[in-house]
Amino acid sequence: MGLVGDWRINASPGLARAYNSAMVTPQTGARWRLIVSAPLSGPENMALDEAILEAVSAGRSSPTLRLYAWSPPCLSLGVAQPVGDVDLAALQAEGWDLVRRPTGGRAILHADELTYAVIAPIDDPHVAGDILASYHHLSQGLLAALSELGLSTQTAPGDTQDPGPAGHPVCFVNPSAYEITAGGRKLIGSAQVRRKRGVLQHGTLPLKGDLGRICRVLRLGDQQARREAADRVRERAATVENLLGSPTSWSVVADAFRVGFEQALGMLFERRQPSADERGRAEALIDERYGCEEWTFRV
Repeated sequence: MGLVGDWRINASPGLARAYNSAMVTPQTGARWRLIVSAPLSGPENMALDEAILEAVSAGRSSPTLRLYAWSPPCLSLGVAQPVGDVDLAALQAEGWDLVRRPTGGRAILHADELTYAVIAPIDDPHVAGDILASYHHLSQGLLAALSELGLSTQTAPGDTQDPGPAGHPVCFVNPSAYEITAGGRKLIGSAQVRRKRGVLQHGTLPLKGDLGRICRVLRLGDQQARREAADRVRERAATVENLLGSPTSWSVVADAFRVGFEQALGMLFERRQPSADERGRAEALIDERYGCEEWTFRV
């Protein structure tokens, strides 16, 4: 099929691993569902988020906090970001996946990280108000989670403007309003999509690794320009390991997110699996959208 066709992915085995790995530890009176997923491919992760959004919006599922990782590493593009930003040959040489998110923003390399997704009905108080108001509210949970890990972090001011896809193609170069920073360096990047009856906000926390390596697979000019761009990312963004000076396991970080959202936002969690309907819908969305060239290469 050629280079473009190589991005088609069969998601079924990974989705089955994720569902089978989820343990159920219910808590009496819990109002939010907590899903802790095994690592999935890019199309699998985006399809599952969207399937949950549809179910939550329709009232078939509880508001959900989903925590997950990616395997193999995946470059994700914002919904309106040109695929021309990507050096497809370099991406293929690295062995990294490619997916287009349902949310906005710019390119992210998902590797060595924890990704969160908050999925709620449009009238849930945790996503009340406009996008910036809900960003600000949910950022309190993120700050509390990072405090659990021993990190001192802040939110970017509410009037911070991200230059968007017309500027630097890498998400972690500049923070947007209410995104999380540490010592002036971006630590968590988030994005949100609002549908008629539901809201999905997801974001990524890099745990370790070289944040500049994303520049190897983007069209940023010659090799010197790519090196300079990579240095700029390393200067302006951070990982948990950078800040703590030692590695932290994914499971420890995931539990800190649970505690942080409980303490700062008053969420009560019941740990459960995606429903059978959500699993089936995710499989369909891979075939219809997130595993398809028509979606990935639409811009």
